[in-house]
Amino acid sequence: MRPRQPKSEPITPRILLRAYAAGLFPMAEDAGDDALFWFDPKERGVFPLDGLIVSKSLAKTIRAKKFEIRIDQDFNGVLAGCAESRPGRENTWINATIAQLFGQLFELGFVHTIEAWREGELVGGLYGLALGGAFFGESMFHRVTDASKVCLAYLVARLRRGGFTLLDAQFITPHLESLGAVEISRDEYRHKLEAALKIQGDFTRLDPLLPPGKVLALVRNGT
Repeated sequence: MRPRQPKSEPITPRILLRAYAAGLFPMAEDAGDDALFWFDPKERGVFPLDGLIVSKSLAKTIRAKKFEIRIDQDFNGVLAGCAESRPGRENTWINATIAQLFGQLFELGFVHTIEAWREGELVGGLYGLALGGAFFGESMFHRVTDASKVCLAYLVARLRRGGFTLLDAQFITPHLESLGAVEISRDEYRHKLEAALKIQGDFTRLDPLLPPGKVLALVRNGT
């Protein structure tokens, strides 16, 4: 579908929250373009919170505690990692406007990061926006194998423990599909979004010291 054209008036954090609550999300043409385009795709990518695919090798990595998982410690580092050029995606949709808006929403407590650290270095992570019982996943990155997948597993565990009902992935890619993401219609998405916004999810409810085995159990069966 063709995105809506960017408006001339400045976008504020409040406007951004209202847009997400209406089912819209912004992207830029590339990092050098300050304008934003609003997207409302006919088919929406979501992660069923009871459907994340955790391979045996990923489960082994989680149990082995190969990464230290931190929450909301380095938003700028995660954003920079997500905006990095890499094979297959030389240009990024994360521009200065998005960085500023999400930085403001991070300070306000609406945006969160899940971060994978190793030997004091940020090696993977993801960020997204929490609103009611919905979490809008924006982007993730890794510099070490499985770092972003581990972060995704910890995100799902946190959302399940916190009472969230919707994890928005925006668009489906083969990589996300391999992890359990599915595509649903715009109408079905809006129905799920409306229901999720009536819930007050708690992103902080998960014990940060929960053992990896219990994190896996929470991801797989909700307990």
